[in-house]
Amino acid sequence: MYAALWHLLPGPWWVRLFILLLLVAAVLYALFFHVFPWISPLITPGEVDLQ
Repeated sequence: MYAALWHLLPGPWWVRLFILLLLVAAVLYALFFHVFPWISPLITPGEVDLQ
């Protein structure tokens, strides 16, 4: 899958690397500022029992 993604991106290797870094940054931004705050009220980590 990663090889297919790499071959779909245009340009030389450094342009592909830059695009991939931007995509990773966008995904992390979406997770940390939109998805995780939306899910956090649904998760109750205080109810874990380790017995």
